[in-house]
Amino acid sequence: MYAVIQTGGKQYKVEEGQRLDVERLGDADEVTLTPVLVVDGDAVLATPAQLSDASVTARVVGAARGPKITGFTYKNKSNERKRWGHRQHYATIEITGIKKG
Repeated sequence: MYAVIQTGGKQYKVEEGQRLDVERLGDADEVTLTPVLVVDGDAVLATPAQLSDASVTARVVGAARGPKITGFTYKNKSNERKRWGHRQHYATIEITGIKKG
């Protein structure tokens, strides 16, 4: 049994017991995510009516940070230069249960 969840503008295929890094979820220890798709053998739940009672529960295990991304913008003949950087914060979650409803 697996589900496809949506968080942080991205979709992830998850199974029970799986760990993955998603964008930061705040300070919660337990998170309930709404699935986009649930597959259990031959049964596929995909419509909003079928997924109204379905849920995926996850436990926040820790935090992580992504790689440093640097950039540089430059405009010719105007002495305009700008250096910038970004490092994304992630939350490591463990899927504890998938409920079909």
